Amino acid sequence: MSPTSAHPHPRRWAALLFISIAQLMVFLDSAVMNIALPSAQDALHFSDGRRQWVITAYGLAFGGLLILGGRLSDLLGRKRTFTIGLVGFALASALGGAATNLGVLLTARAGQGVFGALLAPSALALISLTFTNPKERARAFGIFGAIATAGGALGLLLGGVLTQYLNWRWSMLVSIPIAVIGIIGAITVVHDIPTEGKRTRLDIPGAILATLGLVALVFGFAEAESRGWDSGLTITMLVASVLLLLAFVILEGKLTSPLLPLHILTERNRAGAYLSVGLAVISTFGMFLFLSYYLQLVKGYSPIETGVAFLPLAAAQAFGSMVIGTPLTGRMRPGLLMSGGYLVTAVGVLLLVLLREDSSYSLLAVAEIITGLGIGTAFMPSMSLGTHGVQPEYAGVASAMVGASQQVGGSVGTALLNTIAASSTATYLLSRAHGKASTNAALVHGFSTAYWWAVGFLVLSALISLLAVNAPGPSHHTTESSKVPEMAI
Repeated sequence: MSPTSAHPHPRRWAALLFISIAQLMVFLDSAVMNIALPSAQDALHFSDGRRQWVITAYGLAFGGLLILGGRLSDLLGRKRTFTIGLVGFALASALGGAATNLGVLLTARAGQGVFGALLAPSALALISLTFTNPKERARAFGIFGAIATAGGALGLLLGGVLTQYLNWRWSMLVSIPIAVIGIIGAITVVHDIPTEGKRTRLDIPGAILATLGLVALVFGFAEAESRGWDSGLTITMLVASVLLLLAFVILEGKLTSPLLPLHILTERNRAGAYLSVGLAVISTFGMFLFLSYYLQLVKGYSPIETGVAFLPLAAAQAFGSMVIGTPLTGRMRPGLLMSGGYLVTAVGVLLLVLLREDSSYSLLAVAEIITGLGIGTAFMPSMSLGTHGVQPEYAGVASAMVGASQQVGGSVGTALLNTIAASSTATYLLSRAHGKASTNAALVHGFSTAYWWAVGFLVLSALISLLAVNAPGPSHHTTESSKVPEMAI
């Protein structure tokens, strides 16, 4: 056991606050531009066809570089890469806020993704290595999960407020003060386990294959959403991603110093956490998207009203993570807690199937609360299990796999569920071509069809959590493999 583990850092709770705030920035930024995008398009005069790239540029850079960012944090030190990520994110945000054309804005968004990919795994690894006491670790991940998972909903609210009362540029600039707070905390209170004496060579071929494979995967799903699944570019990107990632896995199995040691993926608890999180995010990202459409297109909500409408979801996520997930982690095995949380989330999403054109907000609020409670409860132990049984020198890359699962799940969910909804909407209109079917009724029907699929993915997440995650309790959630034997699936 390292000295750090034996003698916990006295300012670890202050460090957790600053780390969580920095992570909030990453989640917030992925959502805030969704509301501000129409205003940015008007100001910078770019076409509808190019609009999606403002979102895609961030997702490509972030998703493609997560594994590399996680490994760099292990090699260079998590505190160092955490600080670099914050500084870079702030600079990219400033560039975006001052953008005079689409090219500059896309460069800034890609820059945010690059430094976010360095920041996110460093943050999760720092918490894993700082909190080694089982009870404290559960509490720390509960707080971290509450702040981080609320970022998306708060991003929609903040995007609406800034766009409506200031202008779209503040949706980029708002990240700067948050980053400055994080930098101050990183310098003053964040503590890391030193990496001196650890392996310092970077697996360059593996980094190239992993990055290109993940970029092709995220890009392929983005193209599927805009061009269709039968597009030549979509098929090419998805096939290329499979080949590149397969080559990456084969390469990593042959190297003595791989970018991603395969035992990170083959330990059943970590694998169950990565897979269940990815499947659950498919559902939650799709739900987020369709609720935004429903509120603005069907109900006629303004940007700020849409943001406010998501507050019950954000509050419920925080409550589920801190008040339900944290205490129960010490009383039941994580697999059961995750499974139960995902099933509760499925009930909340199932209620969204009942939404109609004239539905009251109360039904939506109840569905948001149930969904938030479930996902907040499930994600807390899932994030903790992402580094289950990992040696400190691999904490960064193991943490990156949690982010990669979320990013890939989000890309799949946005493309797949949007395609399902669009197809169902078109079929509905076609079947009632000679009737009085309204566009709004068709949209709601398409959303309901997609929600059924989302429920299916959540049930599958629950089943995987129940069967794959067999860690008996928080005493096994350490970062030292000497205490938790590796168990291949």
